[in-house]
Amino acid sequence: MPEQTFALQQSFEDLGTPLYEVTFVVIDLETTGASAADCAITEIGAVKLRGGECLGTYQTLVDPGSAIPPEITVLTGITQAMVMRAPRIESVMPSLLEFIDGAVIVGHNVRFDLSFLNAALQQLGRPRLAARWIDTLALARRLVRDEVPNCRLGTLADRLRLSHRPSHRALDDALATGDLLHFLLERAATLGVLGLEDLIALPTLADSPHAKKLNLTDGLPRRGGVYLFRDARDEVLYVGKATNLRSRVRSYFSTDERRKVSQLLRETHRIDHHVCRNGLESAVLELRLIQQHLPRFNRQGTRAGKYPYIKLTLNERFPRLSIVRTVRNDGALYLGPVASTRAAKRVVEAIHRATPIRRCGLASRASTTASVCASAQLGVSCCPCSGATPQTEYAAVTEELVTNLTSRPDLLLAPLAARIEKLAEQQRYEEAADVRDRAEALAGLLRRHRRFDLLRRAGRVRLGIGNTWVELHEGKLSRSGHATDADEPSDPFQLFTPSAPSAAPTPTTEPLPVPQRHEADELLTVVGWIERNVHKLTIEEVEGVLASPLPALPAFKPKTRSPARRTTKRTGVESLPDSLTRAPAPRSRVA
Repeated sequence: MPEQTFALQQSFEDLGTPLYEVTFVVIDLETTGASAADCAITEIGAVKLRGGECLGTYQTLVDPGSAIPPEITVLTGITQAMVMRAPRIESVMPSLLEFIDGAVIVGHNVRFDLSFLNAALQQLGRPRLAARWIDTLALARRLVRDEVPNCRLGTLADRLRLSHRPSHRALDDALATGDLLHFLLERAATLGVLGLEDLIALPTLADSPHAKKLNLTDGLPRRGGVYLFRDARDEVLYVGKATNLRSRVRSYFSTDERRKVSQLLRETHRIDHHVCRNGLESAVLELRLIQQHLPRFNRQGTRAGKYPYIKLTLNERFPRLSIVRTVRNDGALYLGPVASTRAAKRVVEAIHRATPIRRCGLASRASTTASVCASAQLGVSCCPCSGATPQTEYAAVTEELVTNLTSRPDLLLAPLAARIEKLAEQQRYEEAADVRDRAEALAGLLRRHRRFDLLRRAGRVRLGIGNTWVELHEGKLSRSGHATDADEPSDPFQLFTPSAPSAAPTPTTEPLPVPQRHEADELLTVVGWIERNVHKLTIEEVEGVLASPLPALPAFKPKTRSPARRTTKRTGVESLPDSLTRAPAPRSRVA
């Protein structure tokens, strides 16, 4: 289960490629001008460095094939006579590429040098350089900008007392840039930058007072899991998940200038993390921690208390549909929870279009002078306010609606599909689209309920994905582990409680009670994870039955998902994605 990795020593793999293992090639060019489009290279200098040692140097003049402007000669000291017998760039490039092969390119304003090299490669019909690169100018602006008048190479060499001084000659400038690189690496180490990936990302860090808190990320590994921002009182401010904890958390210190992120970093005092074995464990742990702590900076997962439900009031003489916030044990039929009140209204409107259930709030006609609602006047509903619908006839309407909502939703959706087709034939496309959206809202809610019920009836289900496995109990995650783990992996946080053995569930199509709000969030998370990874999953054990005999629900919107992610079978069996509805092998069904 999730492990408290901040108590463990981090490996070099967690920190990325250690800088002492990286081979750097510091490069500097002298050119005939500032634009790679119409200027050329006159000199190349490069220094190969690794672990603080110089492995070699490369230096050559280059015949630019054009006149060197006088101002360039004054600046660099390179004259036309000096390059007359020098090799052309096409002769130099093979040896240069061999020198920098497999190394990280470094330069002061390295984009300038790379632009000339890539332009030359393009002229020679070669591919552009694919090597990673580091700009010491950007690093200096990030690390020492407040200590020097400017970040020119000459100024930095003078103020930082570097061993080599630039002279506008390629090799001298490359040697000075190499010294500067070593100085900046030592300075970056004070911020916890010990790996190549972090060094490349360092210049993008926002120039803000929060950057000094970057060392809070030192213990984060490059593995998937959940992270928690905590304040000085140890209260959880924010919970998130990531496939790479170190990269994700450090990204908050980059150029993200959102006001809430700045406020979050300002209040952060500590960053904790839990390493997880797979995406489902991360997603469920994140959700449970959010529900447990209700962090101020989280929105998703903290709104469960506001979810609405759709209620069919079976405890009334003339039942009707309503939108409520609380599920009670009052004999009514509940659907939900629904994401929002707006979505709930669309579902209610879809049911009203497909069935004559009453729409008004009047349970009966109080007198002969009482007004009749518009729906009753139009004959689209059996509202008792009209006085034309006896209670026995209305009871039959209600019973049919209950049946359609629980076991035969295809009969409820069929009138909507016919209505859409009729409107389309009449070229009333806007009305057809409106009915389609409402029908899809209803179908989506019913489809979600089926998947919830399917997992909840299946009891204990164990699924394998890659070299890990997850175990579900009534649709909720109970355990997770590696294939090599012991049968009962420990959980120091007690966030995942192994389920107790139970009798195998009896197959039935009767709907289960609607899940509570917090349960629905986790069920949605589990179902969504299964749908996204269905082509990777294998069923290892099933306590009950992971299939349903109910007819398939129609889809009212074009499907763009790949076949592996389809969730509705065309064979008449509605369940989870197709590859999870096959009959399990004998070992997959346990007593």
